[in-house]
Amino acid sequence: MVRTRLRDQILRGELPPGTRLRDRVLSAEHEVSRNSVREALRLLVSDGLVTLTVNSGAAVRVLTTEDVADIYAARRLLEFGGIRASSRASDAELAEIDVAADTGIRQRAQKRWQQTGTASLEFHAAVVALAGSERVNHFFAALAAQLRLAFAIMPDEAEFQALWVDRDRVIADLLLAGRRDAAEAELMAYLADSEAAIVDAVRGAAIARP
Repeated sequence: MVRTRLRDQILRGELPPGTRLRDRVLSAEHEVSRNSVREALRLLVSDGLVTLTVNSGAAVRVLTTEDVADIYAARRLLEFGGIRASSRASDAELAEIDVAADTGIRQRAQKRWQQTGTASLEFHAAVVALAGSERVNHFFAALAAQLRLAFAIMPDEAEFQALWVDRDRVIADLLLAGRRDAAEAELMAYLADSEAAIVDAVRGAAIARP
C-alpha cells in the first residue's frame, strides 16, 4: 500500500520534513497510478504527516512551534488520563508498561537510536492505553507519528533519544508501585522537558532553512 510505504519512509527520516512529494515521481517509484498516489497523499494529510497547498503541492510536514505545543497539550490530556486510570489496570496492561520501559533501555544499550525512540513512544502509548479506549489509542498513534517529524530534525538524535528511557523507567516503576500522584508529577516534568527540547530543535531548523 502506497500510503504505508510513504508513511514508513517519513517516519524513518528517509523523506525529511519539507521534502516535495510529486505524484508523477512517486507513481514511477512505487509502480502505481498517479490517482493511487494522490489518494495516499490525502490520507497522509489526514495523518498530519503531509501538507497540501494549491501552489506548491504536497510536501512532508514541517512542524512549527505551535504544532509542537498542540501535540504536547494533547499528550498531557491522554497520558495523564492513562495514569489516573491505572488503578483499574489489569496485570497484563501493567506488564506491557514494564516491558516497554525495559525495551527502551535495551535499545539504548545497543545504540539503536531510532528503535530507542520507538520504544519510548511505545511506552507512552502503553500508558495511554490504560484508559481503555481504542479511539484514544488511535489518536495517540497519530500524535506519535507526528513526533517522528520532530525526531528527524534533531541535530543529534542519539543524544536526544538517550535522555528519556531512564525517565520512562522511573514512571513505570511508580505506576507499578501504585504511586499515581508521583507518576503524574514525574510525567509532568518529563513532558515539559521533552517539549522544550523539541521546540528548540524546531526553532533551530527554521533558522537553518533557506
